[in-house]
Amino acid sequence: MNPTIESIRALEILDSRGHPTIRVMVKLDNGITASASVPSGASTGENEAFELRDGDASRYGGKGVLKAIENVTRTIAPRLVGMNPSGQSEIDHRLIELDGTPNKRKLGANAILGVSMAVARAAAQAADVPLYEYLGGADATRLPMPMMNILNGGKHADNSVDFQEFMVVPVGATSFAEAMRYGAETFHALKKILAAKGYATAVGDEGGFAPNLKSNEEACEVIVSAIESAGHKVGKDVAIALDPAASSFFKNGDYHLSKSGQGRKTSAQMNALYEQWLDRYPIVSIEDGLAETDWDGFRQHTAALGGRIQIVGDDIYVTNTEFIRRGIRERTTNAVLIKLNQIGTVTETIAAIDLCREAGWNYVVSHRSGETEDTFMADFAVAMGGGQIKTGSACRSERIAKYNRLLEIEAELGSRAVFTSPIARSCHGC
Repeated sequence: MNPTIESIRALEILDSRGHPTIRVMVKLDNGITASASVPSGASTGENEAFELRDGDASRYGGKGVLKAIENVTRTIAPRLVGMNPSGQSEIDHRLIELDGTPNKRKLGANAILGVSMAVARAAAQAADVPLYEYLGGADATRLPMPMMNILNGGKHADNSVDFQEFMVVPVGATSFAEAMRYGAETFHALKKILAAKGYATAVGDEGGFAPNLKSNEEACEVIVSAIESAGHKVGKDVAIALDPAASSFFKNGDYHLSKSGQGRKTSAQMNALYEQWLDRYPIVSIEDGLAETDWDGFRQHTAALGGRIQIVGDDIYVTNTEFIRRGIRERTTNAVLIKLNQIGTVTETIAAIDLCREAGWNYVVSHRSGETEDTFMADFAVAMGGGQIKTGSACRSERIAKYNRLLEIEAELGSRAVFTSPIARSCHGC
């Protein structure tokens, strides 16, 4: 006899920035219990699913999530009790119908996603299979390439760097464990280089260093030095990925590189800047190089650079099939960033990935800047088989939890584990 949902509860917990978020606990009638915790972003797209906060200034500066908890216990739980947890699509569609708004504003995407993920985890336990196998089937054996954030700027750090994330990508590694070693060695080499230059080695929200560098370009230069210092070949073993998060410095139709003092630029000038960087640095991927509303600029961006590197859309798509369809039609990018909490259910996230697969596009499963110790996204990345994950630096426990879970999965899969890079190498210095 199939188990059914017996109860659903929710709890206010803290994320990695010390702000409240929601944890949902699902109990089945056979005694199985499972929980899931929901992350929160700082750099968010304007079309993301709505994160419900209390707005009560007397608690957590208005960031409490008691309303979302109440929606779980009083509205959602009574409508899901008695359902088979293995019916993920049916449950998620019921959640969407219960909310009834285009962006989950009524119940809150944080409330809805917590339930959706916890149900999936309970169903996997009931089936006695790992979560990645439950969601992806027996062929879910591909470990993702880590895009490891090692230097922060923009909204993720109080420094002089305009671009939000500078990441290392271990494109030459032959296993996930080796990729983690390459990334961690480069991270620690970078710390030594920054300290020798007299820069601060404090870290930002996602664990990357946040020094006051002389320019945006210096970020790439010190990373190249770190790759070499760690004993790896620049571009061949370890390459660079960027997430400028350009919406954060886009105003009145132009891009304002004010933190670094590099002035105002048009879309065309930003594209020219990126092209210069590709000639100078081993860059293999740029995410959100232009603003989420700059569709024309993005098309030109991809037309000019998409044959050389991966062009990833995050804020412009917000894991929403409507926007991804437009992007495919207009050739806006050639890859999509995937965030569960941007859209709000496991089923809708998988639908977004299915669109990418149909178009032959890459997709990158991603964390948020406000994270928890929950490792759902690590299993989800393996289940979806896209071969890429963004989950922060080689420090901070909420980031390391995901990496350690992936190391466990690789060990569990043994000889069945697959690790191949979906990103071409950039052979600067090969």
